[in-house]
Amino acid sequence: MTLPLDAVQPKIQETQLDDILGQNILLTTVDRVANWARYSAIWPFTFGLACCAIEMMAVGSPRYDLDRFGAGVFRATPRQADLMIVAGTVTIKMAERVRRLYEQMCEPRYVISMGSCATHGGPYWQYGYHVLKGVDRVIPVDVYVPGCPPRPEALIQGILMLQEKIRKESITKVLFKSHGQLHG
Repeated sequence: MTLPLDAVQPKIQETQLDDILGQNILLTTVDRVANWARYSAIWPFTFGLACCAIEMMAVGSPRYDLDRFGAGVFRATPRQADLMIVAGTVTIKMAERVRRLYEQMCEPRYVISMGSCATHGGPYWQYGYHVLKGVDRVIPVDVYVPGCPPRPEALIQGILMLQEKIRKESITKVLFKSHGQLHG
């Protein structure tokens, strides 16, 4: 028994149409697209305060290739950066400046506290009256990278953790958080 040509022709066209649509159309949400763009293009602010800064500079070297994670463009000004990596000891005198630089950064902005000094004052917290007992007392911290000083691999892991946090955010909550209300 043979099928009439009219019965076979629509199925061939539907199959071709499915192939074309499958290759050229992507269905997703605004959150996924916006978050993909944000976590794939993190621009860290070069802000080293002490010995941890040497390890942060090592992460920017070709050996670790931070560009493959989308975070290799270190910026020299806070107005072009969206990630502050606080690497090293924050003194009380420097705390006001850290806050000012944080406020000048692009929205949404993120902070990685790198090393035990930035996280809780390090070995100086007990006897140093001049050392801030953690940068989170001045600015909000998203990811803590432990160590004294932490290895470059630890900072890369911290950046990957930050990317995972960005991937899960809702773009409307980010807009509300940064502006207090949604601007249209």
